[in-house]
Amino acid sequence: MQSRDFDVVVMGAGIVGSMIARALSRYAIRVALVDRANDVGTGASCANSAILHSGHDPSPGSLKAEMNRRGNELWHDLVHELEVGHRWTGAMIIALGDEQLPGLKKLLARGTENQIPGLEIISRAEVLKREPLLTPDVSGALWTPTAGVIDPFGGTVAAAENAVTNGVSLFLNAEIHDALVSDGTLIAVQTTAGEFRARWFINALGVHADDFMHLAGDRPDFAITARRGEYFIFDPNRVQVQNVLFPMPTDKGKGILVSTTAHGNTFVGPNAEEVADKEDTTATRDGMAEILEGGRRLIPSLESRDIIAGFSGVRATGNANRDFVIEISATVGGLLNVAGIESPGYVSAPAIAERVEGLLRNAGLEMVAKNEWNPRRPARPAFKELNHEQRSDLIRRNPNYGRIVCRCENVTEGEIVDAIHSPVPARDYDAIKRRCWLGTGRCQGSFDYPRVMEILSRELDIPMTAVTKKGPGSEFLARTTKG
Repeated sequence: MQSRDFDVVVMGAGIVGSMIARALSRYAIRVALVDRANDVGTGASCANSAILHSGHDPSPGSLKAEMNRRGNELWHDLVHELEVGHRWTGAMIIALGDEQLPGLKKLLARGTENQIPGLEIISRAEVLKREPLLTPDVSGALWTPTAGVIDPFGGTVAAAENAVTNGVSLFLNAEIHDALVSDGTLIAVQTTAGEFRARWFINALGVHADDFMHLAGDRPDFAITARRGEYFIFDPNRVQVQNVLFPMPTDKGKGILVSTTAHGNTFVGPNAEEVADKEDTTATRDGMAEILEGGRRLIPSLESRDIIAGFSGVRATGNANRDFVIEISATVGGLLNVAGIESPGYVSAPAIAERVEGLLRNAGLEMVAKNEWNPRRPARPAFKELNHEQRSDLIRRNPNYGRIVCRCENVTEGEIVDAIHSPVPARDYDAIKRRCWLGTGRCQGSFDYPRVMEILSRELDIPMTAVTKKGPGSEFLARTTKG
């Protein structure tokens, strides 16, 4: 088995792991980012509500509250440094009926204690002025102006690309199957891509973070419950809201919300169902009925015929008072756990990375800043967003941008080829979809699949039978029928 040596190995290339790798790329240390999937950001980071929460909701004094508030602050700069699609929409927590109005005051008090700026309770008339589609049962709302929405795929890819261009080594299809502990210290992990040795291992493995802890002999008391949440996406030409609309929260979470997205769609979800299988992202008939019913409590006009896609994701709910766990192991040397990162995990990711950086420094890891570190990651051209003059200029320079592959979203061959040859290469259909947004319109890829397969085959120099939807085991074609 091939062995590779690093100073730090970050395990898990979701938004948290990718942000940690980016933060560590500032320093003259050898950093590896490893993930079992064929691309970065394929777990909870690509199946979530994509909201940059303001931080009004977490329990005051919790690590979750601190990371949420700081993360929101950091994202206001990061979306520009990394050129990630986003919209600072603000959010409203909607009270229905007079009986829910006192709850708004409690949320306002909690948000004020969490030091969230700009919070205010707004009247029924003002709420309906901002969102006319809301139910007439609305009685008021808590307005949180610092909240927004982000392209969740783009954010993770951008963080990983910036880390890689600053010297981080990325290893995909590297599923961890063993942890080597010697004299109480974790010295190596064995994966399907070989063995990785390091001074420090960062456990950012999402729903499997507890599994790795136990594999390494750490925290037998800590457990993560997989909580599945399902979503609907609506046709933007049929349903449009302008804000993030939350119902009053429950003990299970923030509830079934209705929200705009960075790309202009409207979505409804998630529900919350505990599942035994941590990989269970099934979209169920009962779950989808629950979501639509919940969405209609806020927007009664929602119609099932306007739905263009449905999906589900699994959240990592830890048993440590449902707070984030970000700590150096007390029993296994060289292990730093980042676990139980459920909502608001996405917005908290840069703050978590900042905290991990500080923990490593305080633990004695020598971290000398690089002179040449570049915090910026330029986005690739998005043909759909360009004006006529910009499109003409781009096509003159690269004729591939003159060939539309995805008609619904106006994605060109040029964008697809650029994604395939990017710092974190897109090597399957779903990876291209996450970068270019193809296949997300009304036809859901039925027109572009064959053409994208041809482009992947050509650019990766692989046979059509080796082209996959989401990595090995998801090949589109079984065999050729001629020749």
